[in-house]
Amino acid sequence: MPVYRDPPDGLTVSVDLLRGWTVRLIEAIGTPSDIAADVAQVLVAADRRGIASHGTARLPNYVALAEAGVLDPAGRPVRDGGRPALVRFDAANGWGHHAGRVAVDWAIDAAETLGTATAVVRNSNHFGIAGWYALRAASRGFIGIALSNTSPLVAPTRSRSPLIGTNPIAIAAPAGRFGTFCLDMATSTVPRGRIEVAARRGEALPVGWAIDAEGRAARTPEAALAGALHPLGGEEATAGYKGYGLSLAVDLLTAVLGGATFGPNVIGLFSTAGPSDLGQAYTVLDPAAVDAPGEFERRLEAYCQQLIEAPTVPDAPGRVLIPGEPEAEAERRADDHGVVIDAIHAQSLVDLGKRLGLPFPAAVPG
Repeated sequence: MPVYRDPPDGLTVSVDLLRGWTVRLIEAIGTPSDIAADVAQVLVAADRRGIASHGTARLPNYVALAEAGVLDPAGRPVRDGGRPALVRFDAANGWGHHAGRVAVDWAIDAAETLGTATAVVRNSNHFGIAGWYALRAASRGFIGIALSNTSPLVAPTRSRSPLIGTNPIAIAAPAGRFGTFCLDMATSTVPRGRIEVAARRGEALPVGWAIDAEGRAARTPEAALAGALHPLGGEEATAGYKGYGLSLAVDLLTAVLGGATFGPNVIGLFSTAGPSDLGQAYTVLDPAAVDAPGEFERRLEAYCQQLIEAPTVPDAPGRVLIPGEPEAEAERRADDHGVVIDAIHAQSLVDLGKRLGLPFPAAVPG
């Protein structure tokens, strides 16, 4: 799991200023205030947790979609079918972040009575970090699972064409003194946004992240962006077919189940040629349905304790980490000292704010 480091050319802005400005900017393109608050909450959470690829850096993309008329900034999700423990929402081509918040909250409320519940969503858009929705369930003492399909950016094992999404999986659960277990991962080796961050920062790529347009290993972000990402595991020799299978399973549980667009049929990432029609799924489980309240959390805490006590390999930078620990630490640091964003990210927000008449909050060198 990554240990997040601030960019060397970083600029710092307070969490409250960044969130408040993001709300106002989203409202400026026709979004009702309650929906804008949901979108800003998810985007700034990504920045706070050190996941720069899925935070406010995406605002220019979202604004372009709304201005092109392929995202309805005022769209509200509507429940359009299901049974007590499994329902479907039509996101009405609105903000994926708001539709996701509505859907996971429905699943949380239903799980309180039923023990478990799942909401699938169709006709949705990019929803930011999957972990935010899973963590929302975990904050209530539940296990949360969030899935989404995405634009085809990944080449299935043996293919050189991108035919399937990075299709993230997030699972979160309360873990006692360890806070919250939170696995939040793409089913590709890295998300496309990580390649874009590498391009902004002038970083080279390791073999196994992506291939170029001819199917060869991509060593530069530019070559990777012109080609395709590898599924989790990389090449066939290093079991990339497992990541391919996981990605396909996510598509099955989101778009295929919910009636959204899937696989190679999904429009390109942030394309203004038409609606995204993404599929998402949110499952919530109440551990107290099968055991005394608190017992699951106690056992998970004990499990995590055993993991952190494991002997480490030579030259390990520290003890074994629990999924979500680096992000939680980044979040605490951001809340105390501000969010650090790279210079290109900051400039894109300055330019966007200037165009929409909303000056970006003053930032100081990080």
